[in-house]
Amino acid sequence: MKNEASDFIDALYEKESLPTGDYKNNQIVRKSPKAKYQIFDEEEFTRGREVLGDLIVHGMRTSGGTDIDWLIEHNGGFVILEFKGFHGDKINIPKGQMIAYEKLHEKLNQSTKCYLYIIGYDDTDFSNPDSKIWIFEMNQWKIGAIPKNTSDIYEEAQSKPNKFIVYREYMEEISIEILRKVIDSHWEEFE
Repeated sequence: MKNEASDFIDALYEKESLPTGDYKNNQIVRKSPKAKYQIFDEEEFTRGREVLGDLIVHGMRTSGGTDIDWLIEHNGGFVILEFKGFHGDKINIPKGQMIAYEKLHEKLNQSTKCYLYIIGYDDTDFSNPDSKIWIFEMNQWKIGAIPKNTSDIYEEAQSKPNKFIVYREYMEEISIEILRKVIDSHWEEFE
């Protein structure tokens, strides 16, 4: 039986499509009773987020800001995940964030290995291994496999010059379980 996580990674780097077969037939359903990590103190977590919100105030010239949703480091190798919710069949990525991700990916790959994934989701149940998400890796972005639209190709009136618009149709649909396997495969690669 083929290793689906390896197939996914190979497909990304060989610029091929993922196999369209039904993943449910081949995957091992892994349902954990709880997440590996949980927020221990929700009030402290919320307070930490609010502190950042209070840093930039009216009257300052600085505005905006983005974050990294998940940065995994293991033995000097990196996996970075950025989650974006779909609005219709598209996600919006701020230009500044994408430029920062491009540079970060480039610099990390000069001295180590870095995988950077953009993940689109709807009302996804991340605890259900069969739930679907849509994904692309930074190398796909860099080679132009993902169009770099700043205006909506389906709605002429809508233009977002400070954002990239990525359509679901250009991303690969995979299950949460396959995403878990991809992340674990990189962890093992970094051993």
